[in-house]
Amino acid sequence: MTKLKTAVVLTTALSAAALFAGDVQLDKSHTKVEFNVTHLTISDVTGRFDEFEGKGSFDEKTGVLSALDVKIKVKSINTNDEKRDDHLRSADFFDASKYSEITFVLTKPVTLVKGGTANLQGNLTMRGVTKPITLQMNYKGTVKDPWGNVKAGFILTGKVNRKDFGVSWSKNMDNGGAVVGDIVTINIAGEAAVK
Repeated sequence: MTKLKTAVVLTTALSAAALFAGDVQLDKSHTKVEFNVTHLTISDVTGRFDEFEGKGSFDEKTGVLSALDVKIKVKSINTNDEKRDDHLRSADFFDASKYSEITFVLTKPVTLVKGGTANLQGNLTMRGVTKPITLQMNYKGTVKDPWGNVKAGFILTGKVNRKDFGVSWSKNMDNGGAVVGDIVTINIAGEAAVK
């Protein structure tokens, strides 16, 4: 069994090449961390975080993911609208100057099966508030790329209520709805480079 480094976050396209057990490191150039929230009750806004890192511990032979630690830089939020992004960084939302990171830490080992799904239980910390959440992972397996690098792949999805974490700004509309919805959908997909 070869020891290699590969990482995950919320965060990867894989297929069995060589069994490994050890640390994993997220491949940021092939990973996206996105979110989606309702706007004006009639449409959705999709955004992303451009700066993040993730590491973990995974045994491919047993399929056990025993550790995962993801850190996201709040200031890197990007919804393709500079004015909106500045508002999201402000104290009305994430208060990025005071709470610079969003983190997810796995709290229970989970067994992954290639092509299957598994529930990742962990603690999400946002705006200084930590709460347990569950993310669903679709594990794609491992593969060796044309340059001989082993890659691991995954898709993570989940939903959180932003107000549970103190991200509570909104305004009421005439129809009784809110400018910004409470439920945020998390979508993380990527590759972890095996080192």
